[in-house]
Order: sequence, then C-alpha cells, then structure tokens
Amino acid sequence: MRLPAWTMLAIGVAFVAAPACAQTYDPNFPVCLQTYGIDGGDIDCSFASLGQCAASASGRAAQCITNPYFAHADRRTPIGRRGRGAY
Repeated sequence: MRLPAWTMLAIGVAFVAAPACAQTYDPNFPVCLQTYGIDGGDIDCSFASLGQCAASASGRAAQCITNPYFAHADRRTPIGRRGRGAY
C-alpha cells in the first residue's frame, strides 16, 4: 500500500511541530537549587540569594548553584556614575 504524498507531508509536519521542552533555568533569579533523587533530579531557580537557597537545601540531597542564565548578571555601573570623591 502506497500513501499519498500529502499524507506523508502531514505526518512529517506533525513530528516537526512537536512541543519543545521548557527552559530549565529561570533568568529572573540568580540562584538555583539542584536536587537529586532516585527518580532523577530537579532544578528550581527561584531564589534571590545563596543563603535563602541553602536554607531550603538543608537536610536534603541538594546543592545551590549560580544561575548561568541570570538576566541581570552582566549589569555594571557606568564609569561616569561613580559619585563625588571616587577618584
């Protein structure tokens, strides 16, 4: 049995248009909690500081990591905005 060309095209489009996975790291928070378990691990990027993350990781198989995709990580103070007396 031979399938018509439009049927094969429709099947191909259905496979290509499959949903993609969501981004693991939330770019709005600088710290992530990576947990480990028998069924796999999880990464939760919803912490504003390492201390906050460490409190959540305490007593668990987890570690705190810096978010490599933190959106505000590369912001620096402009050179002309140092203030008075900062020569």
